[in-house]
Amino acid sequence: MNRATSTSTSTSTSTSGTRTRTRTAVTTATTTGTATRVLAAPLGLLTLLALSACGTSTAATRAAALPPLSTAAGATTTATTAGSTAPSPAGSPSAAPGTATATAMPPATAPASPPATAKPLSGRTVVIDPGHNPGNFDHATQINQQVDVGNGRKECDTTGTETNAGYTEAAYTLDVSHRIRDILQGLGATVLLTQDGDRPWGPCVDERAAIGNNAHADAAISVHGDGGPASGSGFHVIMPAKVVAGKADNSAIVDPSHRLGLLVRDSFHTATGEPYADYVADQGLDTRSDLGGLNLSTVPKVFIECGNMRNSGDAQRMTDPQWRQRAAQGIANAFTAFLSGRSVPTTG
Repeated sequence: MNRATSTSTSTSTSTSGTRTRTRTAVTTATTTGTATRVLAAPLGLLTLLALSACGTSTAATRAAALPPLSTAAGATTTATTAGSTAPSPAGSPSAAPGTATATAMPPATAPASPPATAKPLSGRTVVIDPGHNPGNFDHATQINQQVDVGNGRKECDTTGTETNAGYTEAAYTLDVSHRIRDILQGLGATVLLTQDGDRPWGPCVDERAAIGNNAHADAAISVHGDGGPASGSGFHVIMPAKVVAGKADNSAIVDPSHRLGLLVRDSFHTATGEPYADYVADQGLDTRSDLGGLNLSTVPKVFIECGNMRNSGDAQRMTDPQWRQRAAQGIANAFTAFLSGRSVPTTG
């Protein structure tokens, strides 16, 4: 650190009649690094008396005003001596004579980032079961084998139905399941499919239930298209009846599954405009005890028959990608409501 010191003296004398008044000041400038301080101090009383006695007449000398110096980022120092003032920044008040002032500008701060908002289904797990498998048509032996569903035995799986134009139920259910998955994942949920067209056939109905159970899913749904009489139309939701038999015990999930079923029915109807089935179920709701996927489930689960693929009107809607997107949105809305703890809507 370099330090330099300089001293100057200014004396002023004025005479009025027989009285003499003398003011003498010593100005000391001290420089340390880049910061300069100017000090003005009056001379001692004895010195003033001595000068007055000698009748000294000296022209008034003023200490030169030092220019403003930057002492730190964002701070400005202004030095003044008696009778003189260094220029002040435009718009700021002038310093009083004989004072030193410092104006500190606060450092700029970036605006705080808003806190991240958690997605509504973060931490939730949903299992979607696309009914049937496109490869089942080529594996009749495997899908016809019998499996235990608790209160009886049933075929491992079936080929499913199709429209008169050949659009298969397996293609429909996989497409809608993909759409539901995308919506729910966007809301933060973990979504598992029981099959994604990535296996030659199946899985069997007991394995489909086990996938949801092993995942400890918060809820599950099996997506289907019905193959009813051509004269019948509309959709319906299937909920589990209580089954405690053999390896089946779904008693713990019957009530929550019924709440989920009501939400799915109402939300699907609102999103698609599809009427309740007029050939099966009651007001779009059915309860069954013969489906292995429901009997063996230990997590809340329902089936939905999205329409009757053998009916020309339903078939036209179900083959429309935009309608399928609405169908997926309706089901996803129901799961969001169910997993968010919303109350079951009033139904008529």
